[in-house]
Amino acid sequence: MKNISLFLGCIILFSYLTTHAQEQDSLDLKIGQMIMVGFPGKIINNDDPLLPLIENGHVGGIILFEKNIDSVDSYHRLKNLTFTFQAHSKVPLFMAIDQEGGRVNRLKTKYGFPQSVTEAYLGELDNVDSTQYYAQTTAATLAGLGFNVNFAPVLDLASNPDNPIIAKIGRSFSANPEVVVKHASIFIQEHARLHVITVGKHFPGHGSSKADTHKGMADVSETWQENELFPYQKLNDMGLLKGVMSAHIVNKHLDSLGLPGTLSESILEDILRQRIGYDGVVFSDDMQMHAITKYYGIEKALELGINAGLDVVIFSNNIRASKDRDLDYLHSLIRQLVIDGKIKRERIDQSYQRIMKLKKEMLYE
Repeated sequence: MKNISLFLGCIILFSYLTTHAQEQDSLDLKIGQMIMVGFPGKIINNDDPLLPLIENGHVGGIILFEKNIDSVDSYHRLKNLTFTFQAHSKVPLFMAIDQEGGRVNRLKTKYGFPQSVTEAYLGELDNVDSTQYYAQTTAATLAGLGFNVNFAPVLDLASNPDNPIIAKIGRSFSANPEVVVKHASIFIQEHARLHVITVGKHFPGHGSSKADTHKGMADVSETWQENELFPYQKLNDMGLLKGVMSAHIVNKHLDSLGLPGTLSESILEDILRQRIGYDGVVFSDDMQMHAITKYYGIEKALELGINAGLDVVIFSNNIRASKDRDLDYLHSLIRQLVIDGKIKRERIDQSYQRIMKLKKEMLYE
């Protein structure tokens, strides 16, 4: 009952913020809403330095991974972790996980969670009832655990069967964009029924790549095809696209400067916002992946990415120990970029409004 009361109190506070205080909210709070971070442990103590940062609004989201799941009493301990985070936040947190099914599956059966299957399996089976069943099971599990964001479904096309990070490990429904839309729409709607936000990925399309952006740069300039945009366009037209994750891929036909999608205004603003008409929240892929850190460094990446249209920047803290694991450092870095005029205050306001709108929908609709 205590957890429920705390969450209801969080809703009341959030209602006040959205109806009365958005214009007056501080720059620090607005920047905080744009930051999502990973957490290293399976439990959180009352003296953990992350909690006051959450309380002060310097973080807007938490992403959890398999490393956060205890092998004993997994369900209840993970649920306690997510509810503890929420209880310390004045504005409800995005509580996120990657639960695609199959290979990208944090909630494994060995911890007592329901069995999942790959998108490739569901696409090949092409049975609406099967997709609906697995989507319902996933959404119900996430909602029960306190997650409100699932970084799924994958909207990439399986256009390159040898793609080491997409098709080769079964993360795409199909090479056929119509099949991708058919099953992705079911996945999204079943999550929405339980107030779990889905985030389609990886825009503008990672399916034709030959490399893994966790390890370095992936250039799809000569392999990417126009139909890779189709799932995003169709789902947005259907009103189902609430979240989009950017890809760290390079496509010089879409961005003449050769910037990766995550840092490209041509891709995020001109194509996603203007051409497709999407006006929801754009989440970055992990900003600590080597496709970003090796070539740009964190300060330049934040400047380029936020100016390009990123609304939420993700630091999973899974890649390596570094300075950019420090939340205070990340927050102050963005703040300084705004103060120095390298990022306009209006750009922060724009992201904040999108984030708050989505959080309101997440709670009430």
